[in-house]
Amino acid sequence: MRVSSAFSRLLRLKGVWVRRVRFEPDRVVVEVALRRRRLVCPECGFSTPHRHDVRPVLSVWRHLDLGVWRLEIRAQLRRVSCPAHGVRTEGVPFARAGSGFTRDFEALVAWLATKTDKSTICRLVRVNWRTVGRIIERVTQDELDPDRLDELFEIGIDEVSWRKQHRYLTLVCDHQQGRVVWGTDGAGEKAADEFFGELGGKRSPQLRAISMDMGPGYAKSARKHAPQATICIDSYHAVALATKALDEVRRAYWNQSRALGDQQAARRFKDARWALLKNPENLTVKQAATYRKLKRAGGEVWRAYTLKEAFRAIFAPGLTLQDVTVLIDRFISRATRSRLHPFIRLAQTITKHRDGILAAIRLGITQGRTEALNNKVRLITRRAYGFHSPKATLALVLLTCGPINLTPPHELHLHP
Repeated sequence: MRVSSAFSRLLRLKGVWVRRVRFEPDRVVVEVALRRRRLVCPECGFSTPHRHDVRPVLSVWRHLDLGVWRLEIRAQLRRVSCPAHGVRTEGVPFARAGSGFTRDFEALVAWLATKTDKSTICRLVRVNWRTVGRIIERVTQDELDPDRLDELFEIGIDEVSWRKQHRYLTLVCDHQQGRVVWGTDGAGEKAADEFFGELGGKRSPQLRAISMDMGPGYAKSARKHAPQATICIDSYHAVALATKALDEVRRAYWNQSRALGDQQAARRFKDARWALLKNPENLTVKQAATYRKLKRAGGEVWRAYTLKEAFRAIFAPGLTLQDVTVLIDRFISRATRSRLHPFIRLAQTITKHRDGILAAIRLGITQGRTEALNNKVRLITRRAYGFHSPKATLALVLLTCGPINLTPPHELHLHP
């Protein structure tokens, strides 16, 4: 078998035939020619038999490494005059427009990006950080289903921080499929408006339920663009507010004890933070002993703790909607009369969002899956600390948590 024939079977590049192969000290260069005679615009697919001219230099693409050698694909391409995009170098079937890498190479890099950090990828495939980011953006743009927003009925909207200085990404999750379907830089009403603008007036009426936190921005945008949808407030965020109110009471007591010169009491309550904030079943031996001391001491801190636990118990599994409704109303009444300012504010907040909390219980919709995806997103952003733009970060999030099924290159060619 000739070398060119062997490489033609080895590379499995679509729509080309191998003209010659050249071995250099650090790489293997394979010159190919396109089988088709018609020219195709790489941007829109416009096809014509007429060429504008021929590129004076060879086009070069990086392919999957051949052992320790870099493997380069080179071809003499023509240029096409597209009515929409002007004069462009003709597209090739084995690489994306504007890319210096084959589809197989980009598939490998994108798949690795969902599994490991960028430094490892750069060392393994011998490219730089910025190249990895550009490949991820190209693969995401090419593989992302443009119809992914057509079948949205129950969604969750939440923000996740991706850099310091309060930089946020807004992510929209499809509850039924359990994946991120949309994202943008920023948070609040403006980011939600951007989503509903892309969703369009024809698809917005099909939304039945939207879960979110208690921030006003997302709710305001949802009421404006999808008034028929039920706004659901997840119990996780409500219990988190109760835990925050408890910590405010603890800190106030600690500051008061320290101001009065009672250093022992101040030290005791400072060390008791996790004994109060953690669930009783998760306490360590030392924290359990501190918990018992706080219970015997009583006072405002213990009253705040019992309020927090009473509120958490409202959302225990097995309770009916009627049970939850009665318990929430009782808690609001009790917290209002507690004379603890953080819990009085909490009661006002719960009263404001009562309907949304009960709607989440009635429909069985929670932000648990969204929060789980957010935790995965945080892991991704920490792993990909080399990304300095929200666009590249969002592309990696959609690759990892979105409606894109990545396949390693060897699996793409299982069936020749």
